[in-house]
Amino acid sequence: MAQPPHQQQRGPGGRRDLTIGPIGPTLLAFALPTLASNILQSLNGSINSIWVGRFLGESALAATSNANIIMFLMFSAVFGFGMAATILIGQSVGRHDIEGARRAFGSAVGLVMGGAVVIAILGWLFAPQILRLLATPGEAQNMARDYLRVIFLGLPFSMLGVLIQMSLRGTGDSVTPLWFMGLSVAIDSTFNPLLIDGIGPFPKMGIAGSATATLLAGIVSSAGLLIYVYWRDLPIRLRGRELRYLIPEKALVRTIIAKGLPMGAQMLVMSTAGLTMIGLVNRHGVDTAAAYAVSQQLWTYIQMPTMAIGVAVSSMAAQNIGAGKWERVNAITRSGIVYNTIITLVVITAIILFDRQVMTLFVGSGSPAIPIARHIQLISSWTFVMFGVTMVLFSTVRANGATIPPLIILAIAFYPVRLGFAIFGQPLIGTDALWYAFPIGSMVSMSLAAWYYRNGRWREQSLIVPPEPEGEEQAHASGEPAGRLHPTG
Repeated sequence: MAQPPHQQQRGPGGRRDLTIGPIGPTLLAFALPTLASNILQSLNGSINSIWVGRFLGESALAATSNANIIMFLMFSAVFGFGMAATILIGQSVGRHDIEGARRAFGSAVGLVMGGAVVIAILGWLFAPQILRLLATPGEAQNMARDYLRVIFLGLPFSMLGVLIQMSLRGTGDSVTPLWFMGLSVAIDSTFNPLLIDGIGPFPKMGIAGSATATLLAGIVSSAGLLIYVYWRDLPIRLRGRELRYLIPEKALVRTIIAKGLPMGAQMLVMSTAGLTMIGLVNRHGVDTAAAYAVSQQLWTYIQMPTMAIGVAVSSMAAQNIGAGKWERVNAITRSGIVYNTIITLVVITAIILFDRQVMTLFVGSGSPAIPIARHIQLISSWTFVMFGVTMVLFSTVRANGATIPPLIILAIAFYPVRLGFAIFGQPLIGTDALWYAFPIGSMVSMSLAAWYYRNGRWREQSLIVPPEPEGEEQAHASGEPAGRLHPTG
């Protein structure tokens, strides 16, 4: 007799299995905790921006906007390796190969942490030069430098925390990352005003205080997450002889780099295009730069459903591909597109209806940046429906290791299309060319992504954790309790 759907989705020990059960409800149940994590993260960024804008003014707000997009650029350089490891972990879990998942996780930690340390050092040393290349307004440069350098100090801790969270989602656990994102937000948002303004016994650090609060939150939450993984004996924990997996295996390194570099490059394409757009916007003065910074805060919320559903689609598709259940993969993609479109449209409509009230949280109600920001929203916000479809399609094809075509598609959409229109359209329609460039670029990327999903050869690829080299002592995966051979929920 068939089990009820909610029972079918659980493995031994009450752990969620993404390869069985109804696709739509399973996808939504996995995506909602990820969406909640994204909401908390975005709220944290917005609250911090409110503190910075109110305590330190519009120049400081522009400084944090410039610094944050640089951090996204640095973060992207090693983030692709984590994404590749997440896919390997997901496919391994789908095949019930927990040893393979742990080997992929260990190699990714070794690679990512090494890269994060190098980038943190380089970022600290060259922060002023990077900001000058961005054409950061002169009155904001010193503040952006101070903010950026402290943030760079926390990059290794942030990367470790993000990598653990990504890996847990690869195993099917989207709940544990939510709790520790909540911890990080609580610490960051609490200490931000205390360290910015020197409230109580805390030193008055100005904009560096905002970055220091973020640093503290990253250290505490990453350490707490690591402790929790071992305390609960979650699938990615490494013990005893398994700790040797932290020394990256050559075969795994080749796989992670081959798949991770294109995915990291996709992030770099988006972030460098964002940096270029920031430079174009900055040339129109502090008010336009502040308006764009406010718009980016609102766009962060609009993108959240896309990011959450993309993670869910990628994790579900990877596990089902690993389990050989190809008949479910197309249905997962369709459900992801439908859910993403509905939720994103609701968020866009709500933000446009209440944009003035929200914008006054970041700048004063009489700020000249507000009408500029409202104009940007009306033109550009709708682009994220098309962006969401693109990301869902990419999440599915990447789940089987197809990483080069999405990179090429994004490069075309962001550079010759979006930036080309933004640059060459300004003599014709003025600054509106900057804002219309967003929907035009997204329309192109969505069309190309849909063509590749239907006609590309991504289904023919194979992505597996290679066998451990001969002569290495094998971890006794066969001795794992049965409950650990299923993704957690």
